[in-house]
Amino acid sequence: MRTMTATTLSFEHVGEIVAVLSDAFHDYPVMRHVLGPAHPYDVRLHRLVQLFVSGRAYRNDPLLGLRDDAGTLVGAAVMTRPREEGPPPVFIALRESIWAELGAETRARYHAYAAATQRVAIAAPHHHLNMIGVRRSHQGLGLARVLLDAVHDLASADDQSAGVSLTTEGPENVALYEHFGYRVEGHARVAPDLETWTMFRAARGESQGAASDRHR
Repeated sequence: MRTMTATTLSFEHVGEIVAVLSDAFHDYPVMRHVLGPAHPYDVRLHRLVQLFVSGRAYRNDPLLGLRDDAGTLVGAAVMTRPREEGPPPVFIALRESIWAELGAETRARYHAYAAATQRVAIAAPHHHLNMIGVRRSHQGLGLARVLLDAVHDLASADDQSAGVSLTTEGPENVALYEHFGYRVEGHARVAPDLETWTMFRAARGESQGAASDRHR
């Protein structure tokens, strides 16, 4: 298999991105917690990921991807720019239709999770890595590193960005992201079955310790 290079994706690739991230996040703690026991799980997961990805695509935020030799998208990353724009009406309509489909309890669980992450969010203008994932069939090949390198390069090229933040809900991921230069900036218990860590990686060699002063 050739060495893959991350490329910039656009709104027309949303369907492919949603398919990749739905596969990558199939058993991720946030998805299982937010969606709850209702069925069919896979259909509901696809709609939830569609909500997340569309929210960034409609705002023209960065979308990155990796394709295999056949041209199939196998990895993707979705980001928020330091200066987030408000959602356009077309996205608001989509958002409300998806929440109506997923149900009030699902929406309430998601908002509780979002509120917990906001309590430990980084305040300084920076890029936020909303989602990053590789198809399960391609995991273990170092592709996440390729995507992360592209994410970091994008943030470092923006003089208005202090770096990259992310949240992770897998305890095993904390050490992994620390290996890539991230530092834990906050931790919150969302529910008995879910906790989240906010992590930050400074751009251009900026002091990591300064991030502790950036919480909202």
